[in-house]
Amino acid sequence: MSIANDISPTNESAATTDLTIEGIDEPVVLRYFETMNAGEYEATAVLFGDTGTMQPPFEQPIEGKEAIANYLEAEAKGMQLSPKEGIAESLDNDQTQIQVTGKVQTPLFGVNVSWIFLLSAEREILHTRIKLLASPQELLSLRR
Repeated sequence: MSIANDISPTNESAATTDLTIEGIDEPVVLRYFETMNAGEYEATAVLFGDTGTMQPPFEQPIEGKEAIANYLEAEAKGMQLSPKEGIAESLDNDQTQIQVTGKVQTPLFGVNVSWIFLLSAEREILHTRIKLLASPQELLSLRR
């Protein structure tokens, strides 16, 4: 799989969207959720910086656009992300941290999730961490 380097996340995210997340209007974050829900994992990966990382629950960070696209292709099929609300915070070095909460529906179960994005001054995703918001009992019940 080859990730096109000539697709700019800023231009890619400029498309109009029907997706709304209360408190968040950052185009790259909105585009992340749109591309994930459409199963367009290469387009999702392009939103990351060259050394950007994605940290799924219970896993080590995945680094680089191609590795992220490959991971999503293998692990995210059939998932529907439903972001609800978020908060953005400007950091000292022109970076922005955005936290979004919502739900992920898989073919087998639904779970509450938070996504924490770190964006560069150029509006690329430097890092995203995905956390399950469930009690240990809820997580154990998913194994049945």
